[in-house]
Amino acid sequence: MTAGIPSSRIDTSKPHPARVYDWLLGGKDNYPVDQEVAEKLPAEARANAGRNRAFMQRASAWLAGRGVDQFLDIGTGIPTAPNLHQIVQEVAPASRVVYADNDPIVLRHAEALLVSRPEGATDYIHADVREPEAILERAAEFLDFGRPVALSLIALLHFLPDEQDPYGITRTLVAALPPGSYLVLSHGTADQHPELRQETESAYRKGSIALRMRTRAEVEPFFEGLELVEPGLVTAPEWYREESAPAYERSGFYVGVARVP
Repeated sequence: MTAGIPSSRIDTSKPHPARVYDWLLGGKDNYPVDQEVAEKLPAEARANAGRNRAFMQRASAWLAGRGVDQFLDIGTGIPTAPNLHQIVQEVAPASRVVYADNDPIVLRHAEALLVSRPEGATDYIHADVREPEAILERAAEFLDFGRPVALSLIALLHFLPDEQDPYGITRTLVAALPPGSYLVLSHGTADQHPELRQETESAYRKGSIALRMRTRAEVEPFFEGLELVEPGLVTAPEWYREESAPAYERSGFYVGVARVP
């Protein structure tokens, strides 16, 4: 296959993180192999997926409200309304959004991601985050990297083990962003659910899906050189801007939004 362009053939014999996540969110675009992994996860996994999704929606709307009108969402996942472009175009109708994912089933659903408001536009790239240069090259055909861009890496990097250099991949992507851009990131952790760590890792391992949950100290370096906006690096239910966070909830995700100086 061409570098940066994964196969478009759906392999229903192997689970895929995007389809497991779809199941956790109550979606129907998954297969028995994905369901088998998801059903072995702790019951709390579904609530954590929902909290993570809600963070993405709040952060994206906040950025659109601050005038950011270009978004690059890598690891898009299977379309689940409201999608990122629907959220940001509700606030800033002329927003341009590029989605990127390596799961062929997301490619099959790309049309749902491309229904933009007339004032704005969306595009889809079938590519793997482990080929960041290829994603950036194609995204630059659609986005203006001379103006701020919001880079979204939601529930993605914990599927990259250390040997695949997730920190280096993130630095490559962020380095292409002009000043005033933002990184929006969420990352799986067992810090608040230590008793569920073994069950979670075992479920993904049996599905041959690499999983590297990281501690808060291990997530912090993804924001190196950037300016974290309030409330900083927190758990998904704690990230609020316009209103106070609800009552304390444990979470399986650390999240943050940071500005490129």
